[in-house]
Amino acid sequence: QVQLVESGGGLVQAGESLRLSCAASGRTFRPYRMGWFRQSPGKEREFVASITWSGGSTYYADSVKGRFTISRDNAENTLYLQMDSLQPEDTAIYYCAAAPTLGSFTLPGMYDHWGQGTQVTVSS
Repeated sequence: QVQLVESGGGLVQAGESLRLSCAASGRTFRPYRMGWFRQSPGKEREFVASITWSGGSTYYADSVKGRFTISRDNAENTLYLQMDSLQPEDTAIYYCAAAPTLGSFTLPGMYDHWGQGTQVTVSS
């Protein structure tokens, strides 16, 4: 069974940075791709960034491009999201997720394992 555990969330002021981590465990952990999503109250879960686990190809939502960086440490089975120049509109619960195959990686339905989420709050 695959388990994903996020950490690193918190309360920051606009313009500051945070680094989220997602530690993966489980004997069957061999994703094709991993991603970060976020969800604010009353809104649908939205795609933030993704990375292929083997090749490291990345893709970002337009809203975070140039400010967020996704990376992974294959040896440690850990996914990261470096978030710079944070803005109040980035406030949300951030989730990491693992997708087993190639597909439409911006869609939550393509991912079959999810973490419990970590809260990020950005004050103005």
